[in-house]
Amino acid sequence: MWEADIHKLAQEHLLREISVLDSPSGPIMSLKGQKILQFATNDYLGLANHPQLKHVAQKAIEQFGVGAGASRLISGTLRPHHNLELALAQFTNTDAALTFSSGYATNLGVIPLLAKTGGLIFADRLCHASLIDGCRLSRADFRVFPHNDMKHLRSLLANRQANRPTLLITEGVFSMDGDLAPLPELTHLAKEFEATLLLDDAHGTGVMGPTGRGTIEHWGVEGHNVLHMGTLSKAIGTSGGFMTGPLSLINYLINTSRSFLYSTAPPPAMAAAAQAAVSLILQEPERHARLWENREHMYQGLTAMGCHMTKTQSPILPIIVHDPRLATEMSVSLQKKGIYIPAIRPPTVPKGSSRLRVTVTAEHSPDQIDEALTAIQQVGQSLKILR
Repeated sequence: MWEADIHKLAQEHLLREISVLDSPSGPIMSLKGQKILQFATNDYLGLANHPQLKHVAQKAIEQFGVGAGASRLISGTLRPHHNLELALAQFTNTDAALTFSSGYATNLGVIPLLAKTGGLIFADRLCHASLIDGCRLSRADFRVFPHNDMKHLRSLLANRQANRPTLLITEGVFSMDGDLAPLPELTHLAKEFEATLLLDDAHGTGVMGPTGRGTIEHWGVEGHNVLHMGTLSKAIGTSGGFMTGPLSLINYLINTSRSFLYSTAPPPAMAAAAQAAVSLILQEPERHARLWENREHMYQGLTAMGCHMTKTQSPILPIIVHDPRLATEMSVSLQKKGIYIPAIRPPTVPKGSSRLRVTVTAEHSPDQIDEALTAIQQVGQSLKILR
């Protein structure tokens, strides 16, 4: 039966294929023997191939081996996991942290514990699939509110049953639009209506805020009662997810979170490398500054040529083309010119909002950004997406 489904996806220009690379994450990658400029990675600070992280990971393998052996409550916690959690708690200015095998596993393991039978969840319509799936796994009633619509959310909160346990969920930086959640308004609503606010800051960690501590720092809402989830697989350049918050919450998750309890711990080398990455973010602020210089360079170039952009406020720079066929054709044409930018189509984004998702990193050079801008303009004009 899946053959018919695959054919239908192809007919609708929604079929995806995996690209096999012969190079590490970075501005230049090797694809089918071709050297190509990549503007698709979430490795915003260029740490995934950093020599220091590789060195630390190799040392951890020599000392602790490749695999962790079992879940941490079965065979014990290896020192790299413990040290990473201490570093993450300090980095996010919280009491404690707990790491998971992925950001997806973090959300699946946390949300059902924060919202139970009789509870109520309100989540932004553009929340990541892992957040939506976590909501569905909970036994709470689940509602979505229009993207970043605080007026609508306020009405939902005002009309709920009095004293009903309520969880608000949002991303800090929305992964496909690149815009930010209005955290000041969200924290105010959470306090006013005695709701719990869960922030998925996967794309904000290491990126937003003066020192890269995330969207909480960007908005200056430190000290507010925000539960902070993040990932190690984007700006931190490794793999895994984490949750930070009060020590009582972390102890509760250790004892009850199914995706933590029943998963083998991540490789110790990943934990050691992630701790080194957190240190580098703080030790090398010029890396963060270079990311934002590159972001402004690309953003100004795209807007100057008339690209239809989202209200992005981050290094995620989506070019909206609406039609999945056009998005696919544009991506393929760019690849022929040596530029890799993926076409993002439903169900990843809503129907009618297909796009090219451009991302820049601290490792891109100004010349590489100019080369991409030239190619985007040429292809956009040839496909009549740009004038």
